[in-house]
Amino acid sequence: MTEQGFIQPLFTVDNVMFAINNARLYVLLVKRAIAPYHNNWSLPGGFVDIALDKDVEACAMRKLKQKTGLTPAYLEQLEVFSGADRDPRGYSVSLAFFALLPYTPVSSQINSVSHASWWPLDQLTQLTLAFDHQFIIAQAHQRLQQKALYSMLPVFCLPATFTVGQLKMVIETILGKDIQRKSLMRRIEASDMFTLTEQKQVSGGRQAQLYQLKPGVDITHFSRNMGA
Repeated sequence: MTEQGFIQPLFTVDNVMFAINNARLYVLLVKRAIAPYHNNWSLPGGFVDIALDKDVEACAMRKLKQKTGLTPAYLEQLEVFSGADRDPRGYSVSLAFFALLPYTPVSSQINSVSHASWWPLDQLTQLTLAFDHQFIIAQAHQRLQQKALYSMLPVFCLPATFTVGQLKMVIETILGKDIQRKSLMRRIEASDMFTLTEQKQVSGGRQAQLYQLKPGVDITHFSRNMGA
């Protein structure tokens, strides 16, 4: 309690990490090894530590590294979730982040988590997630679909070099519908985010050109969505 008599809320971060594997969307979860919600799956996150974290994004990155072993190349704020019923320990405020990253093995490096794993998004209804994390994931999924319609964000779940076909597949997986290749090609050219490599990859019986992101590039946003 502060000297003014107000009780300070709990302040945490939560991270919604998406990846695509075999044309299926996954979300990264950790199994809690401590109370509350012991042995329940949850989003990787935790309390902000003012002695360690220069800001909330630094906290989000630290928690991801500790609990999953991953450090995403891109992390975006989703929204703030708050209330008296979110956490049995008291009134809590959580700033949620979301990101796409390549599907890669994960491992926990902290004793508050017993396991870290990718879960298919369409199977999460089978789980009882800790806190309000089911709702946070649903909100992040909606944001991800909007970003896929209006930006080149989906590229961050691909490896360092990729084909147009692979980028098309991940966008279609996120959106749950087909897109036109010619529309995607126009976006690739207009975005000025990519360079052609000298390498090619066999795809569908032909040699497909490999692209890569330009170093330090910002995500390009478009005024019209992918389906327009």
